[in-house]
Amino acid sequence: MRNRRLRRGITALALALLALPAVPGTALAEPTYPFRDPHLPVNARVDDLLGRLTQDEKISMLHQYQPAIPRLGIGLFKTGTEALHGIAWSTDIDNNGAVVKAKGTTFPQPVGMASTWNPDLIQRVGSAVGDEARGHHAQNPRVWGLNLWAPVVNLLRDPRWGRNEEGYSEDPTLTAAISTAYGSGMTGGDPDHLKSAPTLKHYLAYNNEVRRDVTSSNVPPRVLNEYERAAFKPAIAADAATGVMASYNLVNGRPATVDPDLATVIRGWTDKPLMNVTDAWAPNNLIGSQGYYATLPEGNAAIVKAGANSFITDDTNAQPTVTAIKQALATGLLTEQDIDARIRETLNLRIRLGEFDPGGGRYGGITPDVINSPEHQRLARQAAGEAMVLLKNSRQALPLDPTRTRKVAVLGPLADTLYTDWYGGDLPYQVTALDGIRERLGSAASVTGLDGADRITLKDPAGRYVTATGTTDADPVAATGTTASAAAQFDVVDWGQDVVTLRNAANGRYLGYNWGPFLTRDEQPNGWYVQQQFKLEPQADGTVALRYAGYETKESWFGPERYITVGADGALTLGATTAADATHFSREVISSGIDRAVAAARTADTAVLVVGSNPFINGREAHDRTSMALSAGQSALVKAVTRANPRTVLVLQTSYPVTTGWEHEHVPAVVWTTHAGAETGHAIADVLFGDRNPSGKLTQTWYRSDRQLPPDLLEYDIISSDQTYLYSSAKPLYPFGHGLSYTRFRYGQPRVDARSVRADGTIGVRVDVTNVGSRAGAEVVQLYTHQRTSRDKTALRALKAFQRVEIPAGQTRTATLRLPAADLAHWDVTRSRWVVESSTYDLLVGASVGDLRGRTAIQVRGETIPARDLSRPTRAENFDRYAGVRLVDETKPSGTAVGATAAGQWISFDGSALRPGVHTFTAKVARAGAGAGTIQIRLGSPTGRLLGTATVPSTGDDYRYASVSTRLAGVAGTHDVYLVFDSALRLADFSIR
Repeated sequence: MRNRRLRRGITALALALLALPAVPGTALAEPTYPFRDPHLPVNARVDDLLGRLTQDEKISMLHQYQPAIPRLGIGLFKTGTEALHGIAWSTDIDNNGAVVKAKGTTFPQPVGMASTWNPDLIQRVGSAVGDEARGHHAQNPRVWGLNLWAPVVNLLRDPRWGRNEEGYSEDPTLTAAISTAYGSGMTGGDPDHLKSAPTLKHYLAYNNEVRRDVTSSNVPPRVLNEYERAAFKPAIAADAATGVMASYNLVNGRPATVDPDLATVIRGWTDKPLMNVTDAWAPNNLIGSQGYYATLPEGNAAIVKAGANSFITDDTNAQPTVTAIKQALATGLLTEQDIDARIRETLNLRIRLGEFDPGGGRYGGITPDVINSPEHQRLARQAAGEAMVLLKNSRQALPLDPTRTRKVAVLGPLADTLYTDWYGGDLPYQVTALDGIRERLGSAASVTGLDGADRITLKDPAGRYVTATGTTDADPVAATGTTASAAAQFDVVDWGQDVVTLRNAANGRYLGYNWGPFLTRDEQPNGWYVQQQFKLEPQADGTVALRYAGYETKESWFGPERYITVGADGALTLGATTAADATHFSREVISSGIDRAVAAARTADTAVLVVGSNPFINGREAHDRTSMALSAGQSALVKAVTRANPRTVLVLQTSYPVTTGWEHEHVPAVVWTTHAGAETGHAIADVLFGDRNPSGKLTQTWYRSDRQLPPDLLEYDIISSDQTYLYSSAKPLYPFGHGLSYTRFRYGQPRVDARSVRADGTIGVRVDVTNVGSRAGAEVVQLYTHQRTSRDKTALRALKAFQRVEIPAGQTRTATLRLPAADLAHWDVTRSRWVVESSTYDLLVGASVGDLRGRTAIQVRGETIPARDLSRPTRAENFDRYAGVRLVDETKPSGTAVGATAAGQWISFDGSALRPGVHTFTAKVARAGAGAGTIQIRLGSPTGRLLGTATVPSTGDDYRYASVSTRLAGVAGTHDVYLVFDSALRLADFSIR
């Protein structure tokens, strides 16, 4: 004790000395503070700086834009630079928060990066992104902050999710490995110094866009722990992330913005302080769309207490947040200690970023020269190449022989175009598929490109052509043309579900709506509101009505006029609510895109079709897909070209799985790539011509049809609804982990270190893999497990480890996979903890979950889950099965209850041991509605033997609970106990004694 006091005294003395002003003539040139001394421990520096801040200064640091503090020489600090697959964009406080796009290295979309199954590569990508963040920061630190909002680790449970492109996989093990690699690259891997500070998005259970701010994800405890949290924990535990962003949605009835996990569960995964942030404007949702709190001070106080450090709201205007926090302090909703706890964590991050170190610390010397450097361009090409997945290759259609392939037709809407996405930066250069193939084959070959789009004109009833007049906001499109000139011609690309884009033939710009006149201004469909979308709706008289389908028409505030009318002066306006009242245009086809594509394909040695999605149209933030189908127009193009030339190769470039049953049956070779950045065309050519042997593997199941998915996108309980490869028995088009090579790999019999292991042991699995082909290749060896016996429903197969192995032709390599037995645990709802059950576990190795090449088994000596003891208080949320009920917030700050909404809904508690004698059922309940409700206690089924009925009185409020009891008929033994509800009420916990 005395030694500790002595050390504290020495430390205090050192801090005091450091705080003294310099004496003239000494070596010290200017005053300094301990928080600026890089030789002091981080916590000592935090203590010093926190102690120097006034209460107002601390409150100001709760907003996204933490203002400068000139008296301490502290500059502006901004949380949040988007960095999903390269530095994308940030906002400018000096320009009213305007979005500033980055122009640097763009890597493949995350779903593509994960398809490399190569954490080492992805760590290098993350390091490059961290370098470029530093480079941008060196250019303008007021715009480009070092707190990066990436990666997205939300699981790709349902491929219809609009933000599918942002995530990695439907599997938590793979997601964890890739996100940890990306994050560790961005941080730099130094525990005391951060290159950048990545923030995981979006906590938690966020996989839908429609009305996302008011939908509640129903996540029972097993799904919560085994699936949702499992994706977030590894990166935090590995210090590969410095915090999380709370999601917009509610989880089990509580807005994620005030999820108590932010202060408890998440922070328990690491001994490093975390800085958590809200999503944009989410604090206002608490008192707005969600109606969760009555006032902003109440909501903001709850956010601070729940564990968020940074309020992302009101753009650059921090005043509403500051005012509300001060009111919360004045009324006792918050204490200064509550604020100190959050600011302490924020200061820790700022110090580790080197902000207060001489020269910016360890990483402060990184200059803008790193942005789009040749080294990063080469890395982007490698990542784009490794991300490509060979889905099908019949009769060795691929690779193409460049010496014999002298005439190529590159066809389709993505043949000579690269699309960006909302979370990608502007491309500093572009290599399209057409560019890459032309470059690879050289000038001696004939390589032609066509997009396969119909070229049309639209003529109003007065005989006037819809005509472009220029490319600026001052050049409205109008029905004024007297001839079908190039300015009156538009190329129509079908993106699916009847949505098309119209590109003007004269200026190459897209027809769009600019909150007023219609224009041909934009080089691509883009922007938060994607205004370049239309529908050409056929009418009975052979004409078409032009419906504006721009992104903002999905917003509730958009007016009913969505059809275009033409005025006497030829001006186009949104002037009709129905097609009947709209102007009916004559649609004349100048040239058929399919006819031109077929003609080019017939004379080519090979036709390369590049079709797929537009990231700004086919699903994105705030816009889910309703179907996985490839667009009808693109599907028709594929069919026509394949019939014209049997040597057709199909390149699917999408952000999502698509249903391509016909294509799989009839096209000889199919390759998938996501939107992979500036180097996309090089990567495509590298793979098509065999300069790179494809090794990518799918990170999602590709289903045969929409019917293999749940009808409701909001069904989050993957266990009870049999979702993802883990629980689904449906036969997919392409299984999870699928991906072919230009060589063949033969697997040996897997070998284990021992035939049995304790629950705290490690399982070593080795398998020999031989390359029996004629070219070198890389195989991703995947290890899945299956638990043969369990008290609970377990996965059909679950990925537990994988290894990417490079194997020269004709040689054998041994893959060594290490599996801690603890990774076989699942969440035991009877005791609210992890359990490794004693059982036989199958160990399955192979090239995908649908191509398992070898198996063995191991005995694990773990636990046997005992019968439930309902005599102890039992949380209602820990049911085994259920029907109709929803999980809800027990109180606003914490807890989860079961909410019934209608008669006949029930929950079950299986394998419950009931002692002999008369029992009493006691429950903690709430009922907001008038009158009484009931809970029936039954055995064996919802209609089984009735033991008793508890009456639930009206408590007048969902959060006001009462204790109720009822005597039960005598029963003994082990039974499945059912609680059956007759009406709307809430149950928090109960016991049977």
